[in-house]
Amino acid sequence: MLRVHKLHAHYGDIHVLKEVSFEMDEGEIISMIGANGAGKTTTINVLSGLLRASSGEVHFLGERIDHLPAHRIVERGLVQVPEGRQLFPSLTVLENLEMGSYLSRARTQSAQNFEKVFQLFPILRERGQQIAGSLSGGEQQMLAISRGLMACPKLLMFDEPSLGLAPLIVKNIFHTILEINARGTPILLVEQNAFYALSSSHRGYVMESGEIVMEGKGGELLKSDHVKTAYLGV
Repeated sequence: MLRVHKLHAHYGDIHVLKEVSFEMDEGEIISMIGANGAGKTTTINVLSGLLRASSGEVHFLGERIDHLPAHRIVERGLVQVPEGRQLFPSLTVLENLEMGSYLSRARTQSAQNFEKVFQLFPILRERGQQIAGSLSGGEQQMLAISRGLMACPKLLMFDEPSLGLAPLIVKNIFHTILEINARGTPILLVEQNAFYALSSSHRGYVMESGEIVMEGKGGELLKSDHVKTAYLGV
């Protein structure tokens, strides 16, 4: 459903992505691991239309999308849960969720989607009238995920969902990611926590200095000596 072919991207004169290619199919969880600065977030931003690629192609559900603006890409069902949550801090929980269903395709399903996200995160129903900026870090991540789900994603991309969260909250967030996938949503996961990312994924890619240097099944990559040394501290 997603095919990325020989993607290059720059920030000014800095060459960040260097011929990045990968694919994912319906139903998969794909993880992309790597150190800070490896190019993982840049990859997601190119897919989302937030950064224009210097060259290469992105195909989603059979359509080339790398030339489209971000809102057109979201309309097609490719949705990002951004690093650092990026909520509207002065709006309530419910208002943030409503922003997730802003586009017409999602708006018609907003009632059903509210129930779905409240099933996943019952605490958000209780916090409905609370200002988003006053939530705990874990609750804010729940809200960011839920806002993404309100957009009716056909593929949901997570950028560093464990960032800044306590270990128990991280465990719960990854459990939720697995549940979202089990309900039928494919997931592209960008994450520095290699153990959780690869343990949760059907397949994974290792990115270093803007290039994909390894790929394989999640469990196989966990056993790789390179991954153990570089990302698991073994």
